[in-house]
Amino acid sequence: MPVTSEPPPAFVLPPYKELSNAALSTRIEAIREDWGERLMILGHHYQQDEVIAHSDLRGDSLRLSQLAAESRECRAIAFCGVHFMAETADILANRPEKIRERTGDRVSVILPDMAAGCSMADMAQIDQVEAAWEELSESIDTEKLIPVTYINSTAALKAFCGRHGGIVCTSSNAEKVLRWAFQRGERVFFFPDQHLGRNTAISMGIDVAKMPVWDPLADEAGGNTPAELQQSRVLLWKGHCSVHQMFTTSHVAQFREKFPAIKILVHPECPREVFEIADASGSTAKIIDTVRKAPAGTQWAIGTELHLVNRLKQEHPEQGIHFLSPVVCMCATMYRVDLAHLCWSLENLNAGTLVGKIEVDPEIADWSLVALDRMLELS
Repeated sequence: MPVTSEPPPAFVLPPYKELSNAALSTRIEAIREDWGERLMILGHHYQQDEVIAHSDLRGDSLRLSQLAAESRECRAIAFCGVHFMAETADILANRPEKIRERTGDRVSVILPDMAAGCSMADMAQIDQVEAAWEELSESIDTEKLIPVTYINSTAALKAFCGRHGGIVCTSSNAEKVLRWAFQRGERVFFFPDQHLGRNTAISMGIDVAKMPVWDPLADEAGGNTPAELQQSRVLLWKGHCSVHQMFTTSHVAQFREKFPAIKILVHPECPREVFEIADASGSTAKIIDTVRKAPAGTQWAIGTELHLVNRLKQEHPEQGIHFLSPVVCMCATMYRVDLAHLCWSLENLNAGTLVGKIEVDPEIADWSLVALDRMLELS
């Protein structure tokens, strides 16, 4: 599991909360100037604008980690995202060949607020997955079952996939990964997001009747009969993104009634009924690219995280961009990373007293790399 250091007595977070954003920004920029290319601040697309303004790179979790890992000068990464993202950055930036290139130096990875987790990732704990695997062996041949974990999962789950012949996927390459898995086994065990797994498999022509959902809290067999498991093609974990789960068909109907020409653009983490009636769907990167390429005057109702939709609205005033839900729907844990936490963590870094340090256990990191590299080889 990740190792974290304790906050040193010299720096206590509350005083930072009392500072204005302008003061915090000045102090953050001072650290960036001192460190130069040795420090990289990564900002996930869902982050607040004031945090994004200080980011060296903006993107999705995997791409940010890859880009940071490619830097020869970088010695510290401040990941403005959530826990599993910082784990992936640590795994990729400190893979053995990268450490050799840096003559033994590790890159320190810090998460400005250690409470910034992911509800979806938390829905699939490693002990639950291991117990499910053992129980599944009573009904099906797990030698022919390929585990696939979404990038939005803990390093422990990525390592589980590495050990069991499985692989990692992203929302943009999920179909390619599933095809890879079916070349190697009879069934796929997909976790933790049931919606991405189901929507991808449906797009591939797989019968939804052959996609039972495994509920880790069920008394027996994940809530399934042996026959349902034996007839399955894709076993879906009962997990979801709390943001994308909130979009409904009624939201789509309301926008189409109000704006007849509007296009509905959603993330594949949305429920099946929303995904199937949308005009377009795709990863965060695809959503951004779709809007960027659209002609002026296009109307969009976008089903993804609120900060990203609002940023698209600001960056594309020539288009009519709307948030698909009438309810505020943001990634609350991502929102925990603010300027106060970023400044606090960077000034501790500068003082040599790391807080929020993410360091994945070496064995977990090694097996995670196996699963990640299988995916990266498909690119």
